[in-house]
Amino acid sequence: MILDCWRYQREHEGLQLYGYVILENHLHFIAQAKNLNKCVNSFKAYTARQIIDHLQAKHVERLLTHLRFFKRAHKADRKYQFWQEGIHAELVFSEAMMREKLDYIHTNPVKRGYVNLPEHWRYSSAANYAGLAGLIEIDSW
Repeated sequence: MILDCWRYQREHEGLQLYGYVILENHLHFIAQAKNLNKCVNSFKAYTARQIIDHLQAKHVERLLTHLRFFKRAHKADRKYQFWQEGIHAELVFSEAMMREKLDYIHTNPVKRGYVNLPEHWRYSSAANYAGLAGLIEIDSW
């Protein structure tokens, strides 16, 4: 669902996706767009709805209870809180900084002991940068 959303945004909303890693409890991505805040907000809204609908269809009550518990009290328009509020964007202003950020996100699964090499983590753009086929196309820096 997350990858499908990024594919759509790249094709229809001008998102340039330079790198990503998706883990079990968070994700990181490096992207650019004319209106990045709008892209991130639509990404979060769409993916949250898709994932919550999937969890409800599969009757994953334990996780849904968890998502209900963490909903902010002032959020009267929803029953669940999937994504953390806000975005933690950082401006990438040089090639060296881009390499540093890509290395950081790509080594997350290695640091957690899930894989030995970043390109072995399926839900990451590390494979793309290693010259292998990734799950989705990314934009070159």
